Amino acid sequence: MLDGTALNTPAMGRARRDLSILAGTPVAPPFLIRIADDAPALSAYRALRHHEFVERQDLFDGTDHDDADDDPRTVVLVATAPDGTVIGGVRLAANCADDIGWWSGSRLVVADVAHATGIGAALVRAACAHVESAGVLRFDATVQDRHAPMFLGLGWQDRGAGPTIRGRAHRRMLWPIHQIQRTADATKALLAEVLAPLGAQPGGLGPSGFRGDDGAPVPESDIIAACDAIIPSMVERDPEWAGWCSILVNMNDLSAMGARPLGFLDAVGAPTRSQLTRIVRGISAAAQAWRTPVLGGHTQVGVPSALSVTALGRTEKPIAAGAGRVGDTVSLIADLGGGWRPGYHGRQWDSTSSRSADELTRMAALPAELRPAAAKDVSMAGIAGTLGMLAEASGTGAELDVTAIPRPVDAAMGSWLTCFPGYAMLMADRRPIPPGPAPTAGAACGRLTTEPGVRLRWPDGEVTTAVASTVTGLGAA
Repeated sequence: MLDGTALNTPAMGRARRDLSILAGTPVAPPFLIRIADDAPALSAYRALRHHEFVERQDLFDGTDHDDADDDPRTVVLVATAPDGTVIGGVRLAANCADDIGWWSGSRLVVADVAHATGIGAALVRAACAHVESAGVLRFDATVQDRHAPMFLGLGWQDRGAGPTIRGRAHRRMLWPIHQIQRTADATKALLAEVLAPLGAQPGGLGPSGFRGDDGAPVPESDIIAACDAIIPSMVERDPEWAGWCSILVNMNDLSAMGARPLGFLDAVGAPTRSQLTRIVRGISAAAQAWRTPVLGGHTQVGVPSALSVTALGRTEKPIAAGAGRVGDTVSLIADLGGGWRPGYHGRQWDSTSSRSADELTRMAALPAELRPAAAKDVSMAGIAGTLGMLAEASGTGAELDVTAIPRPVDAAMGSWLTCFPGYAMLMADRRPIPPGPAPTAGAACGRLTTEPGVRLRWPDGEVTTAVASTVTGLGAA
């Protein structure tokens, strides 16, 4: 009160409880959700399932146990009371023997429906978070009609009527996962607006047919020029790898254009001589590996870390990214060897640093030998985002057949479609592009379509949206 005396009202009591986290007073939550990684929790969850689905709802005869329960990949999340009692759970399982990033949720159950406010919804939210963190690209569920409003309220999409099981109608529900869209937005969506002043100049952003391409044909010549910068945080954290990648990404650009490399120009800045030496060491190792010299450039010490490289190549018939047509087959040629770069798991696949110079130069020459109608090397936008750029430049959309995409066994599909894969080329042509020689793998895995954006086609015929529309906004080349 104003006179200094305390007035203990119910509202103030609630305020104290609400602010207990600020005051440091521990408050036990009504339940916790965790992975059921112990036998007692799994047994308790399965007992809840049996009681609800076999005994009470009579949806199954004798048992609701199925193959998903025996799959070692299956994850069970349980809700536990403060005393450890399991009061609810949900099961998450892969839908294919080869995990292509398609999972389903099922057997959602709570112990006491009348007093279980919030437990079911919390389990569903936890399930969505878990599968997204695991790199899943499609997550769906078949739910009873009476539960559909809860799922819709949590942001799920209704995909239509499902089966009717013993008189209980079900709906097919899909959780929208935007991992690929977020990657494309974060890396490429701003380009059209930011680069508009350059595009306004005659000849800006490349000649007609090559607008926004991997490399730029130099007017009145057979020279292709490409340029890439490495993000400063990577230069600071891993200087040799940054140097290596500055050559790698430029070689990929020239390769996608069908150009033979002539040389590089580098611009390197570093705060110390030691840092500068390590960056140059990486550049030198890569230049020697691809048998292409660094012709010159600019080097400066005592400045923040910075690295960019320009590549020069030659071809009389450059391959454009924007020369695809509706109906073209999309093929992916990639080196699936190597593994995740330490410190960049799920973001950078290193297939090149262990390859010989013969292997690297042979892979670099593949697009020129295969001569697809259109080609683009896979950049930081990932396979799906880069395909979106190829399609945008071609004035089309694209569809990927998820099961046909060549992929390393150690890479989850969600990570593989959004990472920088080292060496990977997307090609579009009226015919499937044949796989190149070892160490590359290749397959026809999609098609160019009339609808803008990129979509994923799944084994059951379902099609989901990966990229809703154009990627860069630059439009057709």
